[in-house]
Amino acid sequence: MKYIPLILLLTICLTSCNASKGIVTKKAKAVKVSKTTSLDVTPVKKPKSDALIDSIIDHAKQFDGVKYKYGGTTKKGMDCSGLVTTAFKSEHISLPRTTGDLALTGEWVDLSEVQKGDLLFFGTKKNHRKINHVGLVIDVRPGYVEFIHATIHAGVIISNLAERYWYVSFVQARRVL
Repeated sequence: MKYIPLILLLTICLTSCNASKGIVTKKAKAVKVSKTTSLDVTPVKKPKSDALIDSIIDHAKQFDGVKYKYGGTTKKGMDCSGLVTTAFKSEHISLPRTTGDLALTGEWVDLSEVQKGDLLFFGTKKNHRKINHVGLVIDVRPGYVEFIHATIHAGVIISNLAERYWYVSFVQARRVL
């Protein structure tokens, strides 16, 4: 009973946004315009270092082919959020353990600005907006975003975001470094 006003307020806020595909959880910082600043400049957070990101990706790739296990974080079995947290933990970077908590970590990134080391979030069930899967970006080229993740049927694999299933299921990207 005491949650009804909160639910109504949340519903009003969400329906008044006119949001398109994806979930925006953090607004971009405003850019101060001066005579020398062009309006099309978008501040992009640069990753800490390529070596750090490559090390995280290399650690994740060591699990390629490992079978899926809910809650798993070892070569005996791995789930999607376990793969991500284990890869970052190899470089002493602590991240939340669940996909839902990971989806609230770091900064929202537009898909056109995704870089190696970013996290991709998907809604693979009936409600495609509800996030239930995460992958780690390992390579980015024009029109090509490759990511490593753990699937129930194939275990840890590398996929391309251009594949119809993953493109349709995509919800958001986040940068944690």
